[in-house]
Amino acid sequence: MKKYYVYVIELDEKVSNHMKFRLQNPKYIKGTGCVYIGQSARKPEIRFEQHKEGYKSNYFAKLYGIKLLPVLYEKYNPIPSRQDAEDIESMLGKALRKKHFGVWFN
Repeated sequence: MKKYYVYVIELDEKVSNHMKFRLQNPKYIKGTGCVYIGQSARKPEIRFEQHKEGYKSNYFAKLYGIKLLPVLYEKYNPIPSRQDAEDIESMLGKALRKKHFGVWFN
């Protein structure tokens, strides 16, 4: 049975200089942290490397990705369905935005 994973990548705060990123994060407070949240059928470590190499990568994750932040996602993995993974990705993104993080997710 296929498993899915959510993952959180720490982004360099320089990402907050992008208008597109700022528009998605109007309540972002500099110094709180910026992250990219994704979900995949691949394990987080593999997916992070793919982002950095440019394979099916998110622009912000490729350019500004620093490292994985397992403390923010480990408790959710593995996930039984893609729909559940997408729901957790969204829930996690919204929760971190409420804490004034700069967050990018699909």
